[in-house]
Amino acid sequence: MQYIDLHCDTIMALYNSEHDWNLKDAKLQINLHHLQKGNCLAQCFAMFVPLKRVANPFETCMEMIDRYYLEIARNASLIAPAYTLEDIYKNKSEGKISSILTIEEGGVVKGNLAFLRDFYRLGVRMICLNWNYENGIGYPNFTIHGHKPDFKTPNVQAGLTAFGIEMVKEMNRLGIIVDVSHLSDAGFYDVLKTTVKPIVASHSNARSVCNNVRNLTDEMIVALHKNGGVMGMNFCAAFVNEDEEAGKKTIDNIICHIKHIKALVGIDNIALGSDFDGIDPNIELADASFMPLLFNRLKEEGFSEEEIEKIAYKNFLRVLEANLK
Repeated sequence: MQYIDLHCDTIMALYNSEHDWNLKDAKLQINLHHLQKGNCLAQCFAMFVPLKRVANPFETCMEMIDRYYLEIARNASLIAPAYTLEDIYKNKSEGKISSILTIEEGGVVKGNLAFLRDFYRLGVRMICLNWNYENGIGYPNFTIHGHKPDFKTPNVQAGLTAFGIEMVKEMNRLGIIVDVSHLSDAGFYDVLKTTVKPIVASHSNARSVCNNVRNLTDEMIVALHKNGGVMGMNFCAAFVNEDEEAGKKTIDNIICHIKHIKALVGIDNIALGSDFDGIDPNIELADASFMPLLFNRLKEEGFSEEEIEKIAYKNFLRVLEANLK
């Protein structure tokens, strides 16, 4: 079973590493060997720029994009960029994994739609509007009281800014998928009021199964279903189970989320967004090479081949086609 992973932080890990690692065999949750063993069709590589933790977010993002293309260039026999749906099929026919360039933290555009268009020209095809800070686009769900993070209280008041609304419209026009993971609950609904194309929550689960503000409520999942978008199952232990130790049993927990979403809206809005190299690897699905275990268990749990294919890659390909055409 081939699959598409909507989110990883691997380029950031390479960019920040003290080692001279190559994407081919870096000691990370994602490298090309792991992707090949897992039978990956396409990997979305997020340029994760932690706003307020770096001096120059725009420049840092540009440097990460440079590293992304350098890694692809030196592994050109194994992986190739995809800018359209046709590129994914072409790369597959040549025996190559497709790479999709994305950004996590829309604040890197610095409130300038010209920079957004430049990122599109560089190959960016999906942007997560927020991370954990207000950024001129919208507000996150994550809050800190003193030094303690609050993962239980969602932000239902502050949503998209006026610029955020304009950015979503321009992303629709260009063909950049709008990603609402990390965005406030209020922002989620603002996006749905604004967008004319399907959106994604690239690495978010079901809040009814695991009460964490990084996950979507049932009402949000129903709204996402009506929009035709998808949500990528995040493998982070704290996002699949409120008991993080129990959350390390990734497969059982993810299947619980998938079953809940299926019962709520059906199978067409479920995808995969591992968050590899941004999460603790001490989990059952430790790296990309373990992905077939999830598909085997889904089959054992009674999911049909067609349902598993939709989860693994078909649902996201539908959203990709709707946005990029």
